[in-house]
Amino acid sequence: MQLAGIISDGLKKFINNPQVTVSVSEINSRRIYVTGEVTRPGSMPLLPNMMVMQALSSSGGFTQFAKIKNIYVLRVTDGKQEKLPFNYKEVLNGQKPEQNQMLKPGDVIVVP
Repeated sequence: MQLAGIISDGLKKFINNPQVTVSVSEINSRRIYVTGEVTRPGSMPLLPNMMVMQALSSSGGFTQFAKIKNIYVLRVTDGKQEKLPFNYKEVLNGQKPEQNQMLKPGDVIVVP
């Protein structure tokens, strides 16, 4: 609403009673990162309710050298970095599903 008001005020010099509508189509500030032995490492937008498995599949899969039992998520909470373990085989087989956590902005998934 504030942005629409600013744009509308700016247009009043050129148009009588301008009507402005602003809509957000994509939020790019919420990102996560996947690094290491994946096909497409790098940053990606954090989608609502995105889990570790979804991010890994979006990164194109693993290289032949990936240690899929030793994956971890680096997360900064209250200024301290946490290392959250993720064993791909266990999660894939339905064991320890709690490892497949919901991601937060700034999380880094490391595939050694």
